[in-house]
Amino acid sequence: LQDEETRKDYDYMLDHPEEYYRHYYHYYSRRLAPKVDVRIVILVTVCAISMFQFFSWWSSYNEAINYLATVPKYRIQATEIARQQGLLNKTKEKGKNRRSKEEIREEEEEIIKDIIKNKIDIKGGYQKPKIYDILLFQILLAPFYLCKYVVWYCWWIYCFTIKGQEYGVEEKLYIIRRYMKMSQSQFDSLEDHQKETFLERQLWIRENYEVYKREQEEELKKKMALDPRWKRYRRWMKNEGPGRLTFIDD
Repeated sequence: LQDEETRKDYDYMLDHPEEYYRHYYHYYSRRLAPKVDVRIVILVTVCAISMFQFFSWWSSYNEAINYLATVPKYRIQATEIARQQGLLNKTKEKGKNRRSKEEIREEEEEIIKDIIKNKIDIKGGYQKPKIYDILLFQILLAPFYLCKYVVWYCWWIYCFTIKGQEYGVEEKLYIIRRYMKMSQSQFDSLEDHQKETFLERQLWIRENYEVYKREQEEELKKKMALDPRWKRYRRWMKNEGPGRLTFIDD
């Protein structure tokens, strides 16, 4: 009875002994109530998710670097840059500092990967992780992002709706990306010549984009019609199909 709330329940029980079901409810609700602050639980959960995100992104980024190191185009360029900078020559030491071929090969591999990391800008889902992209910082910076979006939106309305200014290249690409329903990272991963094609066809105009969209859908249908794997799948769906039952006489 040291707790004030518990004393109130006890005094109420003495005054109203006939409400025994209510007394049982309050007793067990306080007895079984969690002792840990919910805010601490939420904070720990957010931190755990953020750590998992960060290490998962680092793993994906390292996988992309390891793959690019096996692609002849990038490997040859990285090796040539390493030779020009004299990095590969340092690995071949003589005398007491002489190392095994395996150690030299591992060091050369790390040098090539470091050059690829510095020279190639990987975009999309395998880009280099940034600490500001994890959930914890996104929550902390949410008010800043909200204010930034409101300011940007007001600027957009003022410039292009009220004043009627023409769209710049960035604004045109933004409208195209919205039409395509792509995230910023997905759109950035597209090749430059694709973006140039979007601008040449003036896809920021809704009518032009609808024509382009229909053309892409028709092209996809043609590719699927000529694809042997898709033909086999359609033939299987026609002859067998999912969940089809057959009865064979004994």
